[in-house]
Amino acid sequence: MTEQLFEPDTGEAHSTTEPPGQPLAARLRPQTLDEVVGQAHLIGPDGPVRKALERGRIPSMILWGPPGTGKTTLAGVIAAEYGAAMTVLSAVTAGVKDVRAAVTEAGERRRRVGRATVLFIDEIHRFNKAQQDALLPSVEAGDVTLIGATTENPSFEVNSALLSRSILYRLEPLPDDDLRVLIERGLDRLNEPVEGEAAAALTMAAEARTALIHAADGDARVLLTGLEAAAALVEQDATISAEVVTAALAQPHLRYDKTGDNHYDQVSAFIKSMRGSDPDAALYWLIRMLTQGEDPRFLARRMVILASEDVGLADPQALNVAVNAFDALDRVGLPEARFALAEACLYLSLTPKSNSVTTALAAADEAVARLGNAPVPPALRDAHYKGARKLGHGVGYRYPHNDPSGWVEQQYGPDRLGRLYSPGEHGHEPRINAWRDSRRDDPDTYHPGHGRDHDA
Repeated sequence: MTEQLFEPDTGEAHSTTEPPGQPLAARLRPQTLDEVVGQAHLIGPDGPVRKALERGRIPSMILWGPPGTGKTTLAGVIAAEYGAAMTVLSAVTAGVKDVRAAVTEAGERRRRVGRATVLFIDEIHRFNKAQQDALLPSVEAGDVTLIGATTENPSFEVNSALLSRSILYRLEPLPDDDLRVLIERGLDRLNEPVEGEAAAALTMAAEARTALIHAADGDARVLLTGLEAAAALVEQDATISAEVVTAALAQPHLRYDKTGDNHYDQVSAFIKSMRGSDPDAALYWLIRMLTQGEDPRFLARRMVILASEDVGLADPQALNVAVNAFDALDRVGLPEARFALAEACLYLSLTPKSNSVTTALAAADEAVARLGNAPVPPALRDAHYKGARKLGHGVGYRYPHNDPSGWVEQQYGPDRLGRLYSPGEHGHEPRINAWRDSRRDDPDTYHPGHGRDHDA
């Protein structure tokens, strides 16, 4: 547990000395609300956080947003502007005992000196139910003002009881203009004189700024870390080039968490791009997820599912392509199997689509529930054992291969089954179902759940 106390009159931390070797992002951390860059929808002139501070009463809140958007910074500034003590817990290392100790201390401070406490919990989504429940009494009593920070959707990761007692604020990735402001502040700080040394004169080429902003992708921490790394590669009076920025960053910064929102959002985009027949978008999401370390077997499984769920009999070959790609992945492995996965992705994107298998499956589930233990028609029952014929088993069954057409009209399903499968109108499906439909008495009026089974 870490406690940070702020002066109520100025909002400044007790110590203004920067520890040696402190990262640039930490050295530039704002001390007042007006110094915060970004999140104008929350802290601008009409923002709810600013309005709450002006009224002198802040609610418990959950700050939800991607890394590097200022959740920790904003929590510290709120505590400073509010004139509160700030107790910091990390959900990665804190247990129920730490939570109870923090809220007990906050309650004692409130009763002893009348000072409010902001309890900041970083990565609150990692707290289990017991840890989150331990916060409830103190939040309700007003002993602490809770500020939780999370990169995950709180609706899934934070208890509903805690959510109902907090205001949810969404933090957005910083736009390019805000990142440019941070670059200027970063350069100014890097150029400040160090004890015993002259001031530096670092500058940054326009192309380098663009490259750094693009690489940061809305993440202020990545931007400032990259700027500091690039500055370390040049002389104090040099101009940082785009090539230096590329060398400093080593590889692109891609936000991704295989168990978080980015994972589910990108998987959703991948599937919907294939379903929507956009091969370029589908291939982009596939390769982006592979680059970010997604399990390739997971992606292969999704393509196998889509081959039946969204393509189906519009192209019966689609399932073979998807399964073969999965098999190639197991046999060859990455990176070579990327070719097979890309081929399957493109094939599934470009082939005709039908959800008739999906709708037929849903109709079958409904029929099983509706008909219960419906008996097998007597003509279809097993007639291979002695005495079966005396029971009527197999009596009346007509063998389709004995008919010149290869098909005969007879009941195969239970009474009141109706039509479960209705062919789609794209790709192979109309053609491969024309033969079946041509042999029905009246296929246009045949629907699931009505009449006897006429399907052959």
